Amino acid sequence: MDGKKIKVLRILNRFNLGGPTYNATFLSAFLGSEFETILIGGVPDEGETDSLHIVRQYGLEPIVINEMQRNPNVKSDFLAYKKIKRIIEIEKPDIVHTHAFKAGLLGRRAAAKMKVPIIVHTYHGHVFHSYFNNWKTSVIKGLERALAKRSTAIVTISEIQKKEIVTDHRITSSEKAHVIPLGFDLEKFRTDKEARRKITRKEFNLEEDEVAIAIIGRLAPIKDHDFFLDVIEKMALDPQTKFKVFIVGDGSERERIASRVKEINDQFGEIIFLTSWILDIASFNQGMDIVCLTSKNEGTPVSLIEAQAGGLPVVTTDVGGIRDVVQDGVTGFVTARGDIETYAQKLRLLVNEDKMRKDFGKKGEAFIFGKFHYSRLIDDMRALYLKLWNENK
Repeated sequence: MDGKKIKVLRILNRFNLGGPTYNATFLSAFLGSEFETILIGGVPDEGETDSLHIVRQYGLEPIVINEMQRNPNVKSDFLAYKKIKRIIEIEKPDIVHTHAFKAGLLGRRAAAKMKVPIIVHTYHGHVFHSYFNNWKTSVIKGLERALAKRSTAIVTISEIQKKEIVTDHRITSSEKAHVIPLGFDLEKFRTDKEARRKITRKEFNLEEDEVAIAIIGRLAPIKDHDFFLDVIEKMALDPQTKFKVFIVGDGSERERIASRVKEINDQFGEIIFLTSWILDIASFNQGMDIVCLTSKNEGTPVSLIEAQAGGLPVVTTDVGGIRDVVQDGVTGFVTARGDIETYAQKLRLLVNEDKMRKDFGKKGEAFIFGKFHYSRLIDDMRALYLKLWNENK
């Protein structure tokens, strides 16, 4: 490369807690000496927690574009697009890499307009079902197909997601799509387990014989907390083991979910607690015994990766890239979406079987560390960048 560094402009949807922030952070911080990375992104949605503390923890100072927001807005989207174009004009990147829908929409258009030689986009999940009505979904698919034609490469975070993008929704060709799973800094999830468990259990008044169940994520329709609460209500009707439930997160559905939680607690006693966001999730998880997910659609769910990295079994709906993250019957249970009977049955089994929880937890920890450490993510992405760079010469 004759001593020249490859300059990457990385554009993140928004700096909120979740997989995309971690992905963009590790790629920006650890890509290697042959690269120079500039990280920019939008602002969190209402009810979401800012994730800039994560980015800065790894020595990065990103550029925040306040006009780039999750919800469509012609004026703010146009202003964000102009700012991105201006940054490209000043920095003259060799690669523009966008992450998730809004960044991909504005960033890829700006990069193509400014004739950036290499344009890469990562899907961290997608919005092709369970988010919008049929008409809006059709429009989004049309936009994504047009943007894919302007992209040099498309990155999906699982084989299942690649099939959805290439075969099911026909967004791009198989040749242009590359599977690169997410990667995380996982060590903190398995250190000082006993000490952190004692502290967390004491903080949340958990008795030794109480099984703690957590669901972690945005309080948004796509996460389907209604289904989760239906499951908990069914379990509470016939409890064999004492349990408590923690709903971690915040968002647009908080008021309605809180109302439903009150109804259940009024009937069965204080068994469900809303915690809002918890920043030290590694310590919190050590006080838990099971982590759940009930989403209608997912890419690669961070909460399940972090749970298993800390040795916790999981129960989840079978959506998106779940089966790339959870080994059914080995590290947790995967159930069909909408099947409340099976979900409640599997969760009840884990609540009642201490040995099974520990066995699943050990296997989950080994599985996750082998597949989702950030060093593997860095190696995979560096190889893709260098391949595209050499092909572009």
